[in-house]
Amino acid sequence: MLNRRDATEVFDRDFLETRGKILELAATLDRIDRAPTRHGEHPDSRLGQLRQALDALVEPGPGRAETIQRIFSLEYDPAWRRSMDVPCSRHRDR
Repeated sequence: MLNRRDATEVFDRDFLETRGKILELAATLDRIDRAPTRHGEHPDSRLGQLRQALDALVEPGPGRAETIQRIFSLEYDPAWRRSMDVPCSRHRDR
């Protein structure tokens, strides 16, 4: 059986590390905002992904990690082996 901690125990263990990660993220976003853009360059789609992930992060309830992972994941392509030039392997029972 899983040993589940209550919210206070989670805060006691993880608060400082989580606070540090949020500050690190804020600093990265500040650097992006201060950085010059190249003339005629379209906004980087990765910034849109970060903003979408931040929106998902503030939604209450469980499941945020899965939602955010999906934001940064590619859609499944059933022809991925062909498109990535990966040979099809055949497993034999021995």
